[in-house]
Amino acid sequence: MTSGETTCLGCGSALPEPFLDLGKTPLANSYIRPEQAHLPETTCRLAVAFCPLCRLVQLTERVPPENLFSNYLYFSSYSDSFLTHARAMAESLTQRFHLGAESLVLEIASNDGYLLQYFQKNGIRVLGIEPARNIAAVAENLGIPTLTRFFGPEVSEEITGTFGQADVIVGNNVLAHVPAINEFLRAVKACLKPDGAAVFEFPHLGDLLDRTAFDTIYHEHVFYFSLSAIRTLVERAGLHLFDVSTQAIHGGSLRVFLGHQGRHPLSPNVAAMLAAEHRAGLTNPDRYRAFSHQVVTLRHRLLEVLRGVRTSGKRLAAYGAPAKGNTLLNYCGIGTDDVAFTVDRSPHKQGLLLPGTHLPIFPPEKIREEKPDYLLILPWNLKDEIMAQMSYIREWGGQFVVPVPRVEVVP
Repeated sequence: MTSGETTCLGCGSALPEPFLDLGKTPLANSYIRPEQAHLPETTCRLAVAFCPLCRLVQLTERVPPENLFSNYLYFSSYSDSFLTHARAMAESLTQRFHLGAESLVLEIASNDGYLLQYFQKNGIRVLGIEPARNIAAVAENLGIPTLTRFFGPEVSEEITGTFGQADVIVGNNVLAHVPAINEFLRAVKACLKPDGAAVFEFPHLGDLLDRTAFDTIYHEHVFYFSLSAIRTLVERAGLHLFDVSTQAIHGGSLRVFLGHQGRHPLSPNVAAMLAAEHRAGLTNPDRYRAFSHQVVTLRHRLLEVLRGVRTSGKRLAAYGAPAKGNTLLNYCGIGTDDVAFTVDRSPHKQGLLLPGTHLPIFPPEKIREEKPDYLLILPWNLKDEIMAQMSYIREWGGQFVVPVPRVEVVP
């Protein structure tokens, strides 16, 4: 089921040893039905290496995408802050690229229509590409045309033959999921009008390192991108990186703008970001070795806090069932002895168990019923939204535990 890599998926050069090895963990989105809890789980080594030639950070062992995304439980619309981000993104792209009724917006990995709905409400033609059948069905029910496919060269021919080339192609948090990244970007180029723009968002490697966000490493994320690595990839595919901006979403992301060569003026933002990455050490292997030590330190600190909760006789529950939470819990060895249960707003996850740890997932109302003394926020990038939603735990003296970027207890 898994494959190990000794060569870089970007440039084909030999990869050095991983700079971070989180051990063998279950697949982060492989939630378990209670009646199947006795069955063995699939696990795979979770290790990351840095290619010194093209500066692409990547997993050294991979799971085939069809094993990860054909049936999926991450629905974007269950995060209020992400919907707000999507609405603002749609408005910004509509204005910048003068989109109207004759335009076509193509989104790759369109999920449940969380973004395309905002273009569609403004009368703009849309098309989603979403490989997860269960999620694509939700988008279709909203009236958003969706092809249930993995995007690539074959699908690009189908898209251009049936719908034509797109004015804007969007891909939020999808580039990191694509092992065949060179073929993927060439297919993007084929689907793009001569003056069109492809806009991709992804968590920035610099933020991952600065925030010790090792929990955003899991098997779905084959790559962890710097702008330096992205530029090399897109140029290899015959595209031009003409602008970049930073976004607060997902703990720190980049939004990159790609087009055909010579079609868009080059923004000074690109050179500024590349220089900042160089100063921050993102092009230097030493920065990655230092990161592995930071991860070990954070793990020790979190376990120390949880030990203190347990020995004092207090009760700890968790909020959220995100993939990143499963990396955190499994790497740190945190289970039902430490955390009683977790809650999540998505009804698609409620009633299931987390992979590896087997923590049961309940609706958020469970917190008021059980009144835990501490609430561990697993989607820490949404901590402000979550602490506002769950502020009532202060009624019984409850406190929040935020694990990343540093372990802190918030009274």
